[in-house]
Amino acid sequence: MKRVNVGPQLEKRKAEIMKQLNADNGPQPDQPIDAPGVDTDDLPAATEAELVERVIEALKTVYDPEIPVNIYELGLIYKVDINDAFADIDMTLTTPGCPVAATFPGMVERTVALVPGIKGAAVELVWDPPWTPALINEAARLELGLI
Repeated sequence: MKRVNVGPQLEKRKAEIMKQLNADNGPQPDQPIDAPGVDTDDLPAATEAELVERVIEALKTVYDPEIPVNIYELGLIYKVDINDAFADIDMTLTTPGCPVAATFPGMVERTVALVPGIKGAAVELVWDPPWTPALINEAARLELGLI
């Protein structure tokens, strides 16, 4: 495996992500969706495919605390299913010993639950198949200097 020299910019971004993660475990269930000018009650009903896309966009706003890449592009999301506007997500972590293993799934659940049209979310942490750097998408590989 190629070692990555993350450099000062990526180290700064990592520090920002860790600071945010330590200060805030994500949106709280009782917080309103911060979308000025958008009344989610007035949104037309979305298809399951549209809800999946919305959930994926929300997942792209959640960053791994140790690698400055969002969890979707990092390949940590294995499954996104929508059933009756409820999101069911299987995700993994880069390592079972990840320091945020206890809190990260809850943060992801709260983030997804705030997606317009989603009534709730459940995240299951899975370890099979194990995560490997091969799961990182091409854009993230380029950003990390892996290609």
